[in-house]
Amino acid sequence: MAVIEFTPQLRRFVDTPVVETPARVLRDGLEAAFAINARLRGYILDDQGHLRANVVVFIDGRRVRDLRGLTDPLGPQSRVHVLQALSGG
Repeated sequence: MAVIEFTPQLRRFVDTPVVETPARVLRDGLEAAFAINARLRGYILDDQGHLRANVVVFIDGRRVRDLRGLTDPLGPQSRVHVLQALSGG
């Protein structure tokens, strides 16, 4: 199963579960995480369901390409890392 992990910075604001999922595309994998903690959705997706501008996702070390549809494929052994960029000075 694919494994989805979230950056430690998000833990300051919301519980970020490590999720094992049989999902075949990124959106379905993220939905599995949101099912565990619905508040996480607002930190990752905007009102249109697209990745927020300050969120970057890597699948098996490669940055995802579909930032709107989130249709990048997941393999059975994929590792997904969801990172939230830090801002401020």
